[in-house]
Amino acid sequence: MTELPVARAALAAWYEIFKRDLPWRRTRDPYAIWISEIMLQQTRVAAVIPYYERFLALYPTVDALAQAPEPELLSAWAGLGYYSRARNLQAAAQTIVALGAFPRDHATLRTLPGIGDYTAAAVASIAYDLPHAVVDGNVVRVLARFLAEPVPSKSRVQIVADAFLNPAEPSRHNQAVMELGATICTPKDPQCARCPLAKWCQAHQKGLARELPIKLRKTVIRRVQRSLLVVIKNGNILLWQRPPDAAILSGFWELPEPHQLPTAKIGRALHIFKHSITNHIYTFQVLQASVHRVPSPLEWVSPDRLSTLPLSTATRKALATLTQL
Repeated sequence: MTELPVARAALAAWYEIFKRDLPWRRTRDPYAIWISEIMLQQTRVAAVIPYYERFLALYPTVDALAQAPEPELLSAWAGLGYYSRARNLQAAAQTIVALGAFPRDHATLRTLPGIGDYTAAAVASIAYDLPHAVVDGNVVRVLARFLAEPVPSKSRVQIVADAFLNPAEPSRHNQAVMELGATICTPKDPQCARCPLAKWCQAHQKGLARELPIKLRKTVIRRVQRSLLVVIKNGNILLWQRPPDAAILSGFWELPEPHQLPTAKIGRALHIFKHSITNHIYTFQVLQASVHRVPSPLEWVSPDRLSTLPLSTATRKALATLTQL
């Protein structure tokens, strides 16, 4: 494409004017950029910002993260979901400490736990201006429309992203493409009239921007009804902890469900709330209950311990409605 330098320049100019002011864009610290990229996986920007700021206040350096007690770390992460990300962060931090410094090359970054092709390219380019093109969902959508390709393969998108990358400004270019996908070239309602690449976008020229790229599979939303029991005695609340080898939420504390307390006396309903995880929408009913005997692995937890425990998001939402604690 002979006009590629002009298109790159148009994208860069647009980005400098319209980019969102996000905290991780105010630094070139690879540690802070890495934390933001891991948090932003599967999580909305607005939800990440307060977590990001609190997390860096708790763990301002890679050494602090490497040494953090796991329950404290999981508690700091609670609410962001996908908790393997937090454990991988710490494992990677411990590896970095062993290396003696934060890696400055893509190949070494790629070997760290929890870091794939995208994250390695993002940290390498944004922190160090190394010429590695990022490919995430936003980039795939922008380039698929740019080329009017209905279902581009991952390898094809990477080739195009590498060719489109501005080697003189990899940091700004990568962030600009991702920002364009997040704010203008959106999945359902692309704002083509405001797009700096509209002049060169094949999907826009053909009137196909809203149709491309084509999703091969439609996401099936599953709705699930569940109940949580609130059992309080002498000011303490009954909780249980998932074992270390649990498939999900290992080590997290939760409110019991009726099947865990088959002899419980169920009282009034306290609250109903919804909670979404990937393609599942859960409706939780929070019920007051009492028990005569506490079966294993449930145990009484005092209110002053709650802030120190990694609580599941559903449990946090349920407890937030209580006034007794």
